[in-house]
Amino acid sequence: MQAAWSHADHPAARRLAERGGFAAARSLWVMRLRTADGLPALVLPSGVSVRSYRPEDAAEVLRVNAAAFAHHPEQGAMDEANLAERMSQPWFDPVGLLVAEIADRPGLVGFHWTKRHSAELGEVYVVGVDPAAQGHGLGQLLTLAGLHHLADGGAREVLLYVESDNDPAVAVYRKLGFTHAEADTHVQYVRDARG
Repeated sequence: MQAAWSHADHPAARRLAERGGFAAARSLWVMRLRTADGLPALVLPSGVSVRSYRPEDAAEVLRVNAAAFAHHPEQGAMDEANLAERMSQPWFDPVGLLVAEIADRPGLVGFHWTKRHSAELGEVYVVGVDPAAQGHGLGQLLTLAGLHHLADGGAREVLLYVESDNDPAVAVYRKLGFTHAEADTHVQYVRDARG
């Protein structure tokens, strides 16, 4: 299979893809939020704690990530080597990798990995919640915790990438105030290499 990305859902890109025998397979949205407009208060439910990453959390982050993204074509494949490679990047800050725990429950229940592009631009890089702990608002809680972390560090805008058909995630992001503009749509086209 061959794949190509169009970094805008543009009619000319669609025509070019069709002429080359490619079909649209995925639609990735960029959503944006101005933190300068204010954020909802962060209120942790009883028994839930959110803290920054520690090196001993690596195996748990990988476990939660594998479970949360089992069907995701890129994120679900993160292993120890990939985690180490990401953490070696200049933008990595362990303080901005937030992890969540629930009292009397072993291990992590989720994480929010934030990323800074500049002093004023941050990113919701990855939010993962253990499927066994989903349905209790942890995704929204972790996202909000990360937004506060980025805003407290000076970010005035935060962006994120999300699959357009990931309705639960899109709903959480919209509830927090993220918006999507049509120009911020990336489309992956694929074709069978045998064709």
